[in-house]
Order: sequence, then structure tokens, then C-alpha cells
Amino acid sequence: MPTPYESLVLNELQRWQYDMQRPPSFLNNLARKTQHKINSYIPEKIHNAITTAIKQMIRGVLFGAGKITAKALYDFPLELRENLVRERIKHYKHAAAAEGGITGAGGILLGLADFPLLLSIKLKLLFDIAALYGHDVHDYRERVYLLHIFQLAFSSQEHRHDIYRQMADWESQKQVLPEDINQFNWRTFQQEYRDYIDLAKMAQLIPVIGAPVGAIVNYRLLQKLGETAMNAYRMRLHEQGQLKA
Repeated sequence: MPTPYESLVLNELQRWQYDMQRPPSFLNNLARKTQHKINSYIPEKIHNAITTAIKQMIRGVLFGAGKITAKALYDFPLELRENLVRERIKHYKHAAAAEGGITGAGGILLGLADFPLLLSIKLKLLFDIAALYGHDVHDYRERVYLLHIFQLAFSSQEHRHDIYRQMADWESQKQVLPEDINQFNWRTFQQEYRDYIDLAKMAQLIPVIGAPVGAIVNYRLLQKLGETAMNAYRMRLHEQGQLKA
């Protein structure tokens, strides 16, 4: 029999899974078509340059953050484990809000610096959450799972469906992962991420309102990422039979 907390978690997980699988709305489709049209006007050289820059940036964080991340937390009650996770999410939300406020107040130049800084904060949060759920981030496959969580949080509903299907059967999926992280689909990753945050982050470059907008948007983005990560790891616990109805 599940504990009262586990029953609550299972209900939250089921609602989240339903949300991940719901079909794109009219507005979702319209926004995606508009963004695709905008992307078609961007020269291929620019797309390639952005893809390479983001790949190198994320690779640097993926292979660097693991060295300073706490060891995986094993044999710990779920409720206490998730209380620690929520504390980490809260910490990173405030850190991201402060970073967004500072870079937003600096106009376009500092606003551009927000992108790599925020990306680092997001990935570091995912490393900490993975460790708190008992997963060793030194394992290459766990780092790939972090990238899937990232996409699940910051992608269109259509792309989210594809990512969710892979994650819903991760124990099988991870056995056929390519050994080389360069084979990861970086082009789709960066384009989905850019498309998702472009509109929200553009206002951060506007003088006067940039600081409060940057703080609020970054806070909400970290909240969304934290909630997505929690449910992604709950789904793995359920798949492994450690979280039963």
C-alpha cells in the first residue's frame, strides 16, 4: 500500500502525464507555424553557428557540473527526498531571478549575457535534482536524460510528445543510446529552446522594464523546469516499480 504522500504524488504524476500527452491547441499550432516561418528566413550559416555554440556551451556544463554535484542520494524516503528537491528548486529560482534582474537592467549587451548564464543555472538545477533522486550524473546516460527533461520543459507541444514517448520507456530507451553525445539532435534541441523562450525573453532587452521582466521570466522558467524534472523522475520510479498505486 502506498503512503498518503505517495498517493498524492501518483495523482500529481497522472495529471502531469495527461498534460504531456494532450494534443496541441490551435494557438500552439499557430505559434509553431509562425516560428517556423521566421526560422526559414534565417540563413543556414546562422542556424549552424547557433547550434554549434549551444552544443559547446551545454557540453561544457554537462561535463563540468558533474564534478561539483553532490553524490547520488540512495535509500531515502520519497517525501524527505522531494522536500530537499523543492529546496533546491527554490534556491535556483531566486538565483535565476536575481541574474535576470541584473542582466535585464543592463540593456541589450547584458541582456545577451543572460542566455548562457541562465542555461548554466538550469542545467545545474537538473544535476542537483538527479542526484537527490538517486541517479549518478557521472553516467553518460543520466546526462542524456537531463537533456530530455530540458526539452520536455522548453519545447512545443508537438515536440514534447516525441520526447515524452522516449522518456516513458526510459529503461529500454537508454539501452540503445548512441555512445557519442555528438549524435544527439542538437539542431532540434536549440531551435525548440529558442522558439519557446524568444517571446518571453525579448522584453528583457527593453530599457526600464528589462529588469523586472528578466526576474519574473527567469523565476517562472526555473519553476517550470523544476516541476518537469520532479515528475520525470517520479515517472522513472513508477516504471521501476518503486512508486506503486
